[in-house]
Amino acid sequence: MTNFRFLHCADLHLDSPLRGLEADPSAPAEDIRGATRQAFRNLVDFAINENVDFVVAAGDLYDGDWQDWRTGHFLIGQVARLSNAGIAFIAIRGNHDADSVITKQLRMPGTTSRWLDHRKPETYLLPNLPVAIHGQSFATRAVTENIALTYPPPDPERFNIGLLHSSAGERDGHDTYASCSIEQLRAHGYDYWALGHIHAREELSRDPWIVFPGNLQGRHINETGPKGATLVTVASGRVTNVSHIAFDTVRWARITVRLTNNSTEDDALTSIRAAITDAVENAEGRLLAARITLTGTSPLNLLFMRDLGATQEKIRAEALAVSGPERIWTEKIVVETSPAAPREFTAGASGRLIQALTEMDDGEINDDILTYANVLLGKVNPLRQAIGGIDVPGVVTRARALLLGALVCE
Repeated sequence: MTNFRFLHCADLHLDSPLRGLEADPSAPAEDIRGATRQAFRNLVDFAINENVDFVVAAGDLYDGDWQDWRTGHFLIGQVARLSNAGIAFIAIRGNHDADSVITKQLRMPGTTSRWLDHRKPETYLLPNLPVAIHGQSFATRAVTENIALTYPPPDPERFNIGLLHSSAGERDGHDTYASCSIEQLRAHGYDYWALGHIHAREELSRDPWIVFPGNLQGRHINETGPKGATLVTVASGRVTNVSHIAFDTVRWARITVRLTNNSTEDDALTSIRAAITDAVENAEGRLLAARITLTGTSPLNLLFMRDLGATQEKIRAEALAVSGPERIWTEKIVVETSPAAPREFTAGASGRLIQALTEMDDGEINDDILTYANVLLGKVNPLRQAIGGIDVPGVVTRARALLLGALVCE
């Protein structure tokens, strides 16, 4: 059987907004707006330069029912580049694509690029390779039935790929679509299952290979780390190598710095700069969108909480000092430090208050505070509209830390 290589991608979500970035006037807007497009362009460049034989896309190429045809024009233009280079592109619609006017009305370019049918499973035979690609697009946004049960049996004369948009069971943070079990997919007889829908890369099985490649470009702080596609090498009818290739242009990262009882402000800023430096290096030249969180028990807690804005600006300055605004953007700075408590509670009212604050469960009073705040805001509707929702847990945590810090430092 002929040797070949293919790229497996999914969840491109072209032109999906990257949450939280464009609301900040200091954010590098052009890099942000074009991140999902550039990631797909990077994939196409790689496929052409590396002479990959074909590309399969396991759904959610778009991000919902976009009316802007420029999104579809971009996709078609990039697929045409693949087609002109002799690289087939086979895709299925996922839960987002199924709603898309663009997806339903645009035709794929060339003779070897296509959407697989949504009415029933379809098998596409590559014309120049002994490869059968089996798959079914979503007909509607919420496909809950186990459509993989009706996929055709494997072709014994070909390398068989199952193209499926599915949660493959229940997974946190994702709706359950086209659910099936790993055992079911293993037993079906295909050589490789190319899955989509889950945005974190995951290898569910290696015999046969069942892979979620993850999304092509992280879009928010819950999609951290390298994002891209999976490159699969096949020799003599067997998978010999499966590797992740990063194509993202904006890299999301959570940076946590734990302070200690002995930390001075200079110590804290030095630790923060070191952690940021590591994260920037791991981004390998990409724009880093970072959430920086300070934790730990430290006497600096009161200093930080008394002027949280100044603390955040100092940390932003450390980030900019590491690499400049072209390489890093601080999506959010969170201070979750706790004050250094005394070994023994002092006598009198102050001691009893310190003890109560130390032992208090913030969750016990969140609902009461939210109810009280909503009553007050209900009397001033313009204020409610201006500030939106109330982060009660954040307010309670900060207020508690401020009061406890002030009492401990007396």
